[in-house]
Amino acid sequence: MAEPMKIRASLKGDTAEIKCLMNHVMETGLRKDAKSGTVVPAHHITNVTCELGGKQVMDAQWGGGISKNPYLAIRVKGAKVGDKVVVSWVDNTGDKNTGEATVA
Repeated sequence: MAEPMKIRASLKGDTAEIKCLMNHVMETGLRKDAKSGTVVPAHHITNVTCELGGKQVMDAQWGGGISKNPYLAIRVKGAKVGDKVVVSWVDNTGDKNTGEATVA
């Protein structure tokens, strides 16, 4: 089970600024374990989506080149105070995580 995400959403004018910190190891599959010398298997987020007020506003495909515990920040026009923000990801092992916040 994945650790919870930290999501903040604030409104500036009619634009929501959404910030999300995802907890994930993001292994590329190229690193070797220091003790055993064996290759650490790939384990990284492959897809991230963001919804604002029930409408999908972002769909991103990621690979192993993203750093551990990735940080995502986006701005979306047309938001209102109280809109629900949902950020979800899926990784290459099939693990999934979803976090929610409300635009303040």
